[in-house]
Amino acid sequence: MKTKEQIVDEILARGVIVEMLPGKDKLRQRLLSGVPMKIYIGADPTSASLHLSHAKNFMLLEEFRKLGHEVYVLFGSFTAQIGDPTDKSVARKQLTLAEVMENVKEWTKQIKPLMDFDTTENPPHIVYNHEWLSKLTMEEVISLASNFTVQQMLERDMFEKRMLEEKPIYLHEFLYPLMQGYDSVALNVEAELCGTDQIFNALVGRTLQSRINKKEKFVIAVNLMENPITGELMSKSNGTGIFLNFSPADMFGAIMSQPDEMINVFFVNNTRLPLDEIETILKNSNPRDAKIRVAFEIVSIFHGSEIAKESQEHFIKTISNKEIPTKVAEFKVEGEAVKLSELLISSGNATSMSDARRKVEQGGVSIDGEKILDPNFVVDSSFNDKVFKIGKLGWVRVKF
Repeated sequence: MKTKEQIVDEILARGVIVEMLPGKDKLRQRLLSGVPMKIYIGADPTSASLHLSHAKNFMLLEEFRKLGHEVYVLFGSFTAQIGDPTDKSVARKQLTLAEVMENVKEWTKQIKPLMDFDTTENPPHIVYNHEWLSKLTMEEVISLASNFTVQQMLERDMFEKRMLEEKPIYLHEFLYPLMQGYDSVALNVEAELCGTDQIFNALVGRTLQSRINKKEKFVIAVNLMENPITGELMSKSNGTGIFLNFSPADMFGAIMSQPDEMINVFFVNNTRLPLDEIETILKNSNPRDAKIRVAFEIVSIFHGSEIAKESQEHFIKTISNKEIPTKVAEFKVEGEAVKLSELLISSGNATSMSDARRKVEQGGVSIDGEKILDPNFVVDSSFNDKVFKIGKLGWVRVKF
């Protein structure tokens, strides 16, 4: 049985946390003090799915909860409507509360495997910042704004970039850090867990918490998962990454399709295997086997070990050995014939006609190992009970 000190030291040494303000030693002492600390993580539901870079943050928050600390998952139901300034040259699209809450429903499902919401002992809490931010009066907003200068706001790197490029900065974007910072005051927290891209906003909250509630707030900044060679980030805004709403087989396959340099990144961030065990796996395994192991570990977290095993077998059989899987979705064709592009759309293997054409023309569709490159290829009753392969992971059995 590990001591509390060992558990805390392992958390701090794993490498997920990259910055601790006002300092690592102070945070360690506070975590071990025996006095429960109120810690929160906030995220704006600006899309329908989270990805693995978000998942590691909720896993870390759950570790703090298991240490006895009081943890909160804050959905930015108000701030998502403002739009956090990005490093792009334009402001983020603003959403309605109804759109945000639809995304919240999906996010809640996706994080449940990562945190024990069913426990009766110190359960995690879910809160929504529209419940207090929407009630602020103009007088209160002005009072909050008086704590900061325009020069301080312009120090945020994306604002500096836009200034240099002579791109517009909208006034409502200045209000975003203020609103996110006020979350710390409303929750009256001792610590905020955030990505390194949110340190500026978290420090605004640290300032407000100190001035309004007379309380010090720790800022625990975690890494953003990126390819160590290319620097490419997972991004919900750009739709890039391995998303938590993927099916087990798709999640397994998506991890396997990642470049080899991502193997250690996934092991460290998205599993809780001990670091020395990870080192042994990487040292004694070839990249393919190591990737299979990390894919199994991650899929197990979200779907259980049995389904992860099935996903592994499916991958080895259908991708590595190029066999047809045992279970293939069937699609009943209405009528005597259908164009291949229409078949892909109707069977759910393409999102639009242009997507269907692209998949076919790029050689992504085949039958009996033979690629079909014509989107207008006619599939008739002679193909009854034939299995079409779409991309690396898609399969459909045609029925007439």
